[in-house]
Amino acid sequence: MSKQTLSFQAEVAQLLHLVTHSLYSNQEIFLRELISNASDACDKLRFEALDKPALYEDAPNLEVRVTFDKAAKTLTITDNGIGMSQQEAIDHLGTIAKSGTKDFMGKLSGDQKADAQLIGQFGVGFYSGFIVADKITVESRRAGLQADEGVRWISGGTGDFEVETITRAPRGTSIILHLRDDAEEYLNAWKLKQVIAKYSDHISLPILMEKEEWKDGELINPNDENGGRQPGGMVKTGEWETINKASALWTRPKKDITDEQYAEFYKTISHDHEAPLTWAHNRVEGNTEYTQLLYIPAKAPFDLWNRDKKAGVKLYVKRVFIMDDAEALMPTYLRFVKGVIDSADLPLNVSRELLQESRDVRSIREGSTKRVLSMLEDLAKHDKHDAAAGADGVTDVVDADDKAKEGKYTAFYAEFGAVLKEGLGEDFGNRERLAKLLRFASTTSDAVTVGFADYKARMKEGQEAIYYITADTLAAAKNSPQLEVFKKKGIEVLLMTDRVDEWALNYLHEFDGTPLQSVAKGAVDLGKLQDEAEKKAAEEAAEAFKPVLAKLKEALKDKAEDVRVTTRLVDSPACLVVQDDGMSTQLARMLKQAGQQAPETKPVLEVNAEHALVKKLDGSVHFHDLAHILFDQALLAEGGLPEDPAAYVKRVNALLA
Repeated sequence: MSKQTLSFQAEVAQLLHLVTHSLYSNQEIFLRELISNASDACDKLRFEALDKPALYEDAPNLEVRVTFDKAAKTLTITDNGIGMSQQEAIDHLGTIAKSGTKDFMGKLSGDQKADAQLIGQFGVGFYSGFIVADKITVESRRAGLQADEGVRWISGGTGDFEVETITRAPRGTSIILHLRDDAEEYLNAWKLKQVIAKYSDHISLPILMEKEEWKDGELINPNDENGGRQPGGMVKTGEWETINKASALWTRPKKDITDEQYAEFYKTISHDHEAPLTWAHNRVEGNTEYTQLLYIPAKAPFDLWNRDKKAGVKLYVKRVFIMDDAEALMPTYLRFVKGVIDSADLPLNVSRELLQESRDVRSIREGSTKRVLSMLEDLAKHDKHDAAAGADGVTDVVDADDKAKEGKYTAFYAEFGAVLKEGLGEDFGNRERLAKLLRFASTTSDAVTVGFADYKARMKEGQEAIYYITADTLAAAKNSPQLEVFKKKGIEVLLMTDRVDEWALNYLHEFDGTPLQSVAKGAVDLGKLQDEAEKKAAEEAAEAFKPVLAKLKEALKDKAEDVRVTTRLVDSPACLVVQDDGMSTQLARMLKQAGQQAPETKPVLEVNAEHALVKKLDGSVHFHDLAHILFDQALLAEGGLPEDPAAYVKRVNALLA
């Protein structure tokens, strides 16, 4: 039998350091994680055995057994699931074999609470065993391998682990926790049953423990019944009993499931340590029959933007586990949704490729998408309640359920709003519903709480468009020169600062019949909000300024597509805009930063004919330098950089000297 000592992957070593310093706020959570892993192993066997029934060997009934030994101070969780080969033990227990490992390590900090959440969010629940154990022994044999191809893995939770080949007759895995002195409470059947009932009651296969019964102690004096006895105790009988309901949570009637049970089930399938924001549990009947239990998390995972990470819900067919992360059942922009879908119609041997082509899957996907959007609409509806009395003097009475939802949509949007916007380009059928769910900051509110409907309700009389601006940061958006005339006239402008905004708005041109207009595109046209006197003054200024404009166009012919007088500026000398159908300078910058090709487009320079710096241009001996400074400053004001920063500095210094 071979035996070798190997080092943990660096990430695991750091993780174990965190775990062994008790970063989990709730110690008993280790049992939930290990039982959940055992259940997953049984699910995987059930799935592989669809094609290879021989994998069941002589034990077709899948189960998890929990045992303890007070004398040896060990707690053992055993499953007869898929098991592991020696190489799989090295791979799965010695490394974090998950996408986003770099993100994981980048987020490790001294903040204990944050670190504890990280451990859960990256699905590395096995290591939680070190919360209560100073050594863990894992013995396993993969289904289908010979008895002498078992593996034993041992680690004290420090820098390395031992692996050796063993003979193991039963397939599956036993995790033996050698408990620390401060964790001896888990060598008690009552305590273990209490924890399992709390966290793992919903597991869909039986969790077994050995029965115990009370046995009186021996007589102190065998010849004297009244002389007293030695202390009695609980004694194992050799019989096994099921200590959980052993029925899948989603198959039970909603009325029989408590909110706490829903929340614990979510934590088990998501490896999240926070309760979900909300959930929906429904049985759908019709052409396609399925049950859905869908959750919206409270916090975004750290690898939400990792394109390589698989996302999606767990798929079951007739309560048989088929796959994790069934992306085909949920659109990409809802990749944060967790949950279970159990279909009565899909074939048991369904694969990822078949999922992409199935009509039933399309129906499930559409139904699940609508359900998630309905959940979000409900949260948005109850996000804030105005307690003031209405026109009739009557104040609405808010029930407890509605009160509990207050603020939840704002919390959701802070975590997942940017992802939701991707749906504008991906889900044409639900575009209007998604548009109603979007929220932005605006020139009247720094908080990201303004919806298109709110904006429309506040539009000025005669205003014909919803105005918005995109920028890299809120400060850049608020201080953009393009907003000056809108601020002067008290017209609200939406401030969009997510990287996805510019792309998403290409797919949304109006809201409820009102066009969306970027204040940084095209010539500013305030329509009825601009009086005739202003229009006439602007036309006269443009006419008088024609000779200077011609010289500016010539000086900036390599940088600007056009130069024109504008009415949008009040305090600034110049700004850059693009044509109505052109790509914004912000989007072009983002594409270049991402290493992608961006079309070479020249912006339009708009100048404020009333500004002192612009007036100084006429007749100046430094006309050429001033023209370039004017353009580069307009570029800086919107977050860009001059093509030749050194030349810009040289020109400014020459004028200051």
